[in-house]
Amino acid sequence: MSSNSPRDAYLIRDLDALARLYDAPNPNSIAKEAPVITAHYRRFIEAAPFMALATSGPEGMDCSPRGDPAGFVRVVDDKTLMIPDRRGNNRIDSLRNIVRDPRVALLFLIPGVGETFRVNGRAQISVEPELLASFAVDGKLPNCVIVVTAESVYFQCSRAILRSRLWDPALHVERASLPSTGSMLADLSKNKIDGAAYDRELPARINILY
Repeated sequence: MSSNSPRDAYLIRDLDALARLYDAPNPNSIAKEAPVITAHYRRFIEAAPFMALATSGPEGMDCSPRGDPAGFVRVVDDKTLMIPDRRGNNRIDSLRNIVRDPRVALLFLIPGVGETFRVNGRAQISVEPELLASFAVDGKLPNCVIVVTAESVYFQCSRAILRSRLWDPALHVERASLPSTGSMLADLSKNKIDGAAYDRELPARINILY
């Protein structure tokens, strides 16, 4: 946006101006936040087959999807979570960020459940052999394990999921109605990547889960 745009007058630039837009938070929104993983909150984490991992580093922000059968994020105790780093695209953006800035935020989704679940904390990366072995699937070990110390743990109410109707099968999008991954790569690479070949090979590639 141009620095002399008429819209600049409507930008919020300080906390006082921001606060005037909203009522005080509902006391329940404050009460739900805990410094530890409570027994109830543990059940949410262990029921989630999917989470997003947000990190920050010198090159900027990153938010990475993570998924496995429910319970793949291990609750060690009321302050500690462990996340196996499975086979992926090897960009390791999240891991590079964690090495330099340990702050992380996790967002868990449970199919069919409206509430989402959030954990903020600090992370380390471990390659302890016994720990890697404990996360083996089909004899394959993760490359590393992300160990998170929880600092703030709470649930998010179901409004966002209800508004989006995320779990409504009637609103599921046909994948063929959107650009294929191969066509996007071909366009971005100015056809240096063969998009049709990429699409043909993709099913076999993504079926190698571990």
